[in-house]
Amino acid sequence: MRDLAFIAFLIALFGFGFRRPFVFVLTYVYIDIVSPQRLTYLLLNSVPISLIAVIAAVGAWAMFDDKRDTRLAPRQFLLLLMLIYCAITTRSADFPVDAMGKWDWVWKALAFAIFLPLTLRTKLRIEALLLFMVLSAGSIVIVGGIKTLASGGGYGELNLMVSNNSGLYEGSIISTVAVCIVPLVLWFATYGTIFKPDWKVKIFCYALAFACLLIPVGTSARTGLVCIGLLAALMLRNAKRRLMYLALVAVVPIVSLPFLPESFLERMQTIQNHQSDTSASTRVAVWKWTIDYAKTHPFGGGFEAYRQNHLRFETVKVVGSGNNITVVRTPEEDSARAYHSSYFEMLGEQGYPGLALWLMINIAGVFRMEVLRQRYRQASADEAWVTPLASALQNAHIVYLLGAAFVGIAFQPFIYMLIGAQIGLDTYLARRRSEAVWQPFRKGQRGAQAPAPTPVLPIAAGQPAR
Repeated sequence: MRDLAFIAFLIALFGFGFRRPFVFVLTYVYIDIVSPQRLTYLLLNSVPISLIAVIAAVGAWAMFDDKRDTRLAPRQFLLLLMLIYCAITTRSADFPVDAMGKWDWVWKALAFAIFLPLTLRTKLRIEALLLFMVLSAGSIVIVGGIKTLASGGGYGELNLMVSNNSGLYEGSIISTVAVCIVPLVLWFATYGTIFKPDWKVKIFCYALAFACLLIPVGTSARTGLVCIGLLAALMLRNAKRRLMYLALVAVVPIVSLPFLPESFLERMQTIQNHQSDTSASTRVAVWKWTIDYAKTHPFGGGFEAYRQNHLRFETVKVVGSGNNITVVRTPEEDSARAYHSSYFEMLGEQGYPGLALWLMINIAGVFRMEVLRQRYRQASADEAWVTPLASALQNAHIVYLLGAAFVGIAFQPFIYMLIGAQIGLDTYLARRRSEAVWQPFRKGQRGAQAPAPTPVLPIAAGQPAR
């Protein structure tokens, strides 16, 4: 039955696409985020629905979309450079077969991010894209939130509909993405137009935001907790009643502490002392190895280069209490450990040039959203949505950059869709500003509109005409 439900939904999306071609873009977004072919038992596993959706999206744009005044942003060229550079490093990768496996989905994420802004020519399309992104990720978040409330979850124990621990279904990744989308969810609660923000929409948005905050608890992901702290600090900037907001931020952790699972609290304590936790100690050892590797391989080793690492480190635990404290040092060895950081992932796989390109793409996004925030701060009523949306996209991006320090999501497709949405918003507003400055001539006029004729005053009898 679940297979039939997914098939019916996809058929409906493709059907709407023939009437409104932009829906094909949204269909690909849904497929790429949710991966319904992984949630079905048989029927969708053998059908390349992702390929069909992207061909339909690009083909519909090429044949039917309006391309007048099409604008290419500098970040699209940076994404293209990243795509070309990754193709070069893949050809010379240390592990060619494994590198090709990652390249197969990385190039699609980069190419779609380059293409996506070309389709975002209206506010409705930008909002529809963000809505599909939020709801697609929300379908995973809601399941995780319900299971967290029911069982408390646990590290590696929260089943998010599939047993395959990859993509958004991995605990630390979904924790980062869940916290990222909270600003966008709150934006829809106030400024959405596809679903007008009545009381029902507001309740759903607030419930979804709450579920997003539950995901780090259910997955026991330390990354998620750090992201929540950063998001709370970022939202202070836009809070209208800052004292009340600060009071809530101080009270909520105290009130919620008794309800948090014991497994979550124990795992969060390892943030203060990473040496006592094998997972955290391994990450630090991998980061040190990556720095040393980059010294001899400044252009990186291609995708999956971490497979050659061999690590030696110590875990340090304090046993006992009072005067009977003993420090226990345990030597550990490991090999082929993933980077667990997007920054070191880029450094190890793409070297210093790739890391520089990646940082430029992301930092430019944060900067451009700040420019839009300031430019439209005093905007008219019909543009009052711009500054809050730019702020939401900026906050989401900053949260991602923090989460990326502890999770290898440098090429996560969801984030590149977010970047595509930023570029689309930027180019759309630039197009509107240019149209406001230059008004095209009316049909049949060769110059500016002629001034209105001077009214002729009646001439009284006996008076000479002037």
